[in-house]
Amino acid sequence: MGIFPVSSAKEKALREKLKNLGIFEKDIEESFIRSRGRGGQNVNKTSTCVYLKHKQSGIEVKCQKARTQGLNRYYARLLLHTKIERLLKGRKSEEERRIAKLRRQKRKRSKRAKEKMLFEKKIRSQKKRERSFRYNIEEV
Repeated sequence: MGIFPVSSAKEKALREKLKNLGIFEKDIEESFIRSRGRGGQNVNKTSTCVYLKHKQSGIEVKCQKARTQGLNRYYARLLLHTKIERLLKGRKSEEERRIAKLRRQKRKRSKRAKEKMLFEKKIRSQKKRERSFRYNIEEV
């Protein structure tokens, strides 16, 4: 097991991503802060929040996603990678595209689309009502 409490494959992938962008551990300033919020006594007593600063770009990241410091160190480096990648490549990262897609899917329908959908439902219900009426007449 490596430095982070994740699988060796995930740790290797993270190191590869950072290496591809030219981010090395010597360029990262790391400190630990006491977390806030959910997590109970563990969060209140220990410094589980991780603060990273990339010296060259000046990008700062703070992560308190997990209850353990080791996992937060991993997540903070992932976050730092995505921020620097966005800065260098000037386009949305894969994660941001996925989040934007989810946001579009969950967005409320426009008034016009909603009216059209309700109109089609109304027509469908009328057809069903007429069918049931027709069957009732034939039975008598």
